[in-house]
Amino acid sequence: MITREMLIGEIVRQHPETVQVFTKYNLDCPECQIADFEELAHGAGVHHLDIEKLLEELNCVVENLA
Repeated sequence: MITREMLIGEIVRQHPETVQVFTKYNLDCPECQIADFEELAHGAGVHHLDIEKLLEELNCVVENLA
């Protein structure tokens, strides 16, 4: 399960299928220099995204592949 406290880089490494969700929101997280240091909630806030909606979509992608 992906949580708001997880680092973006960690999410992408553990769940490469999430890249499609980040891309949907025009986020270049796999190429971002601070992805290994930035929590998901902070990144969502910086980009003015609804963290709950983002979490729901990320977890949905992960759960469908499990």
